[in-house]
Amino acid sequence: MTAPTTIFEAIALQKCLMATYNKMVVKLAPHILYTRHDEMFIDAVTIEREGRPPRELKLGTFKLAGLNEVSVIDETFEAMHGLYDESDVKYKGVTLFAIAPESAAA
Repeated sequence: MTAPTTIFEAIALQKCLMATYNKMVVKLAPHILYTRHDEMFIDAVTIEREGRPPRELKLGTFKLAGLNEVSVIDETFEAMHGLYDESDVKYKGVTLFAIAPESAAA
């Protein structure tokens, strides 16, 4: 399983992650690390999949146990508060780490 410290670093510095997920290489902009059913997940925007940008930017959920060969890369991202809502009820009481709320980022 991916070490959460790698995810903490990427979220704290707003740096992208490169990883293999479902046998595909993805570049992710991680926004939040949280738990669900005693498993860790991140919600992240997929910036690239197999070297190509997705048709549309959207927030996806990735189970940490399914992320392989994870590394923080030297590419920053802007928080995508239009896609990510830190007040969503699914994060209540289970958030381990997240990017700064929109109000704090201003």
